Order: sequence, then structure tokens, then C-alpha cells
Amino acid sequence: MAGSAHATAEAARRERPRRASTVTARARAGWPLAAVAAAFTLAQLLLVRPGMGLGWDETVYVSQVSGHAPAAFFSAPRARGVTLLVAPVAAWSSSTALLRVYLAVLSGLALFLALRAWRGLFPVRVLALAGALFASLWVTLFYGPQAMPNYWVAVGALAAVACFLRARADRTDRAALWGLAASGALMAWMRPMDAVWVTLPLLALALLRRHWRIALVLLAGLAAGAVEWVIEAYAGYGGLVRRLSDASAIQGGLGWHLAVVDQLRSLGGRGLCRPCTGALPHPLLTVWWFVLPLLAVLGLTVAVRARRTAPTLLTLACAATAAFPYLFLIDYAAPRFLQPAYALLAIPVADALVHLVTAPARTGRRVAVALVALGLATHLGVQLAVLMHVVDRTTTAHRTWSRTTATLHRLGVRPPCLLTGHEAIPVAFYAGCSSAATNGHNANSTEQVIARTARRTPVATLVPSGSRPPGYARHWPSVPLDGPRLYYAVPEAGS
Repeated sequence: MAGSAHATAEAARRERPRRASTVTARARAGWPLAAVAAAFTLAQLLLVRPGMGLGWDETVYVSQVSGHAPAAFFSAPRARGVTLLVAPVAAWSSSTALLRVYLAVLSGLALFLALRAWRGLFPVRVLALAGALFASLWVTLFYGPQAMPNYWVAVGALAAVACFLRARADRTDRAALWGLAASGALMAWMRPMDAVWVTLPLLALALLRRHWRIALVLLAGLAAGAVEWVIEAYAGYGGLVRRLSDASAIQGGLGWHLAVVDQLRSLGGRGLCRPCTGALPHPLLTVWWFVLPLLAVLGLTVAVRARRTAPTLLTLACAATAAFPYLFLIDYAAPRFLQPAYALLAIPVADALVHLVTAPARTGRRVAVALVALGLATHLGVQLAVLMHVVDRTTTAHRTWSRTTATLHRLGVRPPCLLTGHEAIPVAFYAGCSSAATNGHNANSTEQVIARTARRTPVATLVPSGSRPPGYARHWPSVPLDGPRLYYAVPEAGS
């Protein structure tokens, strides 16, 4: 008995260094991914001005929990995920800079966790390069620290595919199952319909191969994320079918629309291309978009040779279904819509690039290294140039809203107040007012209601240059602004 106990103790003593060595090796393997995520966070803080101000959609999401301004109208397609994400900061602080820092740190952490889920499926150097490729896109850097949902769908998609593959390879991997459920919930929490499109190949494969447990876990995650959206559909939008119909109408009616060229037009820095007209950006700004699918196909070829065809093929399939509705089913474009596809495509693209620079032929490898280095340097320069242009233009627009707010306050339109007309939603948030519209996607009032409100509360309307004011504002005093004209009514105290 004593000898047996001594042997057990000796075996445990010898096992300790092995375990410590394994933990150390794993930690070292994760450093490249952590470095990419940290660089991504730092780049956001340095390049996307924390004090840039909130954009139109951001004000809608943030106003739902902000004490700075009343909640803006929440249209049918929107989900509450972003609102809940920003609530820990926006609920008690009106500082845009603080919110940007919070989101930049959170987005960097999310990227690290999503990349970490892929360890063991691809070499770490491939994952680090994939993270760097995705993180260096101007659209990723710009929207990472913003209160917008698309980046979070992207990292959710990246993690979901990895966790699905891990759970499929090892049915005892409980961490992978929890990760799959959490990723599905995150995507549905942010954009329910995007979550469905991303996970279609995962669900199809799970059902085809009879991976019932994995399918149920994924469906449970999606349901957990979408349940609030569904309940809200019945509580405030006339039911689920009505909300889906309204959401489709706001997006121009889902149907066959070739939006590929529209997406190309948006690559030059157009945040929303609707209507999407005008010339295409300079070829230097769009060439990466054409190289992307070619490198993805090369990545699939590399994967076949490396015997990891299934992970690459499934990743490409999810990228395709994520992009499909935004390339072929809506009649406008925004570069942020394709973020989930870009995140997923980064894996096979990085695999292809690593293969090119590690080719066995010595002469060929030197040429490949030179070409890849030149291409990546040029690509990074282009992305940074577009980013700076977008940040400057956005900052200028937000400063215009701030100047309009100052004019409103100077004229006596102060909280509690109501704002209608051109760009009423973001300007109302800046001014601390409510917003209202009588037509369009955000219609939530009537002219009669607004006229009655003006008898007891300061009301203003922004009218684009050359347009006539609405009937209730025709006799109000007005002042010119930077483009629109401001009509306002300030009831006398005690009236």
C-alpha cells in the first residue's frame, strides 16, 4: 500500500511540469492573437476620434437607454442588441468619448475570443494574419468603436463557425457547444435575420449529418438572442409577420436586386449608398474586392492539400450566405453590411497568403514574398486613406448637427422640446429633444398632433433648402442654417 501511494505521488510530481509546460505553450500560442486584438483596439483609439460624435443610427440605439434625450422611434428592422451593449456606459454618461473607448476595448476583446476559438483548426500564424486582415479594413476600424450591430454579427459569425467545427470534431467538447450557443445568441441579439443567413450552412450540415445535439444548441442560441425581438413584434408592431413585412418595406422590399455594383460604389467611403448612383471609386480602392474571392479559392485549394477541406469549405459557405442578401436582395448598399462575410473570408485568404510566402521553391518564394508584401502594404495604405476621409467627413457632419443644436437652444428650443423634419432624429438627440415624423420609415405622429404640441412645448422643424415647410410651420419664424432652414415655435411662459 505504501509503495503504491509513493508511486502515485511520484507520478503526480512528474506530471506537474508537463501540465505547466502545456499551459505555457498554449499561452505562447495565444500571444499573436492577443497582439492583433490589442493593435486593433489601439488603432481604433488613435484613428477613429473618440469625440467624433454619434451618427444617425447610433443616436437611435443609444437614445433608448440614455438620460440625455428621449428615446427615438425604433423602426421594425432594428434589434435591441446594440442598445443593451452600450447600456453600461450610456445609461449614466453622455460622454461620446467614453462610449467610444468602451466599445473599442470590447471589440478588441471580442476579436481575440473569436480568433481563439479557431486554434487547432488552423495554424496560429494563419489566424493572426486573418485577424489582421479583417481588423485593418477601414470599415472594421470605423465601425468597431461605434454603436452599430454589424461588427458584432461579424465576430459572432467567426466564433460560431469555429465552435461548430470543434463541436463536430469532438462531441464531448462542452466549451465548443457553449460557444456555439453564445455566438448564435450574439448574432440574433444584434440582427436576427443576419444570424439566420450566416448559420444556414451550419444548420444544413448539422441536419444532413444528423448532428442533432449541435443543431439544437445552435437553434437554442439563435432563439435566445431573437426572443426579445419576436416578443416586441407582437407587443408593438402588430405581430411577427407584420414586423417582417415592415422591415422588408423599409429596406426597399426584399427581392431580386443586383447590388454588387452598389457595394463597389460604397467602398470609397460612402456609409450609406441609397440611392446608389455616381461613378465608381478609383480602381485602387476596389481592386482588393476582386482579389478577395481569388485568394479565397486559392485558400480552398491549400486546405484540400493540407487536409482541412471541411473547415475552409464551411467557412466559405457561411461567408457566401452572409453576403447573399446584401448583394442580391436589396436595392442599396452600405459597406458595413458585408462585415460578417469579410471576417469569415479572412481565414481562407490568410491561409492562401501564408502558403504563397512559404512556397518550397526558393526563387518562387522570394518573388511571392515581395509581391505579397507590396500588395499588403498598398492595401493597408488604401484602407487607412479611406478611413481618414470617412472620419473627417463624419466629424464635419456631426459638428453641423452640434451647430444646429446651439442655434435651437439660442432660439429657446430647449428640453422638453420636439424636433421634426430633415435629419430630425440625430439633431434631436444632440439637442435633448424628442423627434417626430409624419411620413417615411420613421413616421410616428401626425401634423395635427405636432401642431397641438407646439402650443405648449417648443417645437422646431428642419426644412431642406428649396422645399416648403409643412402646414403647421408655415407661419412660424425661421432662420437659415448650413443648408436647411429652421422653423420654430416657442410658446410663451405660462401659456
